[in-house]
Amino acid sequence: MGREETIRSGFGQLIGVEWLSFDPEDARARIKVQDHHLQPFGVVHGGVYSSLAESICSAAAYFAVRDEDMAAMGQSNDTTFLRSIGEGYVNATARIRHRGRTTWIFDVEMTDDEGLVCALARITIAVRPRRR
Repeated sequence: MGREETIRSGFGQLIGVEWLSFDPEDARARIKVQDHHLQPFGVVHGGVYSSLAESICSAAAYFAVRDEDMAAMGQSNDTTFLRSIGEGYVNATARIRHRGRTTWIFDVEMTDDEGLVCALARITIAVRPRRR
């Protein structure tokens, strides 16, 4: 990815998001599972999935509207957990379902390294004029 496509997010960096694609039709990112991502039973904490889903959708929307001097930020996050991950990567793919003037809705599928679906999320992103 070129420098102009790099996104800096204190929280995204903190949880270890690796950005792969910002295309709203097929945005991709992943997190390498580390000890600090695990809850006491040795599986990835649900907040990691939710945070990854919101991060990827916010970034995809932002890169689509930034030239219009707009901002994109999470408005709603509904994540369902289906299967646990204890090692490897949490892989996320986000696809736009609705692209309105002020609200975008994405569906996010999160898988393990074997391609098994581990979590599903529906994320609503608010798109608003950037404040100065």
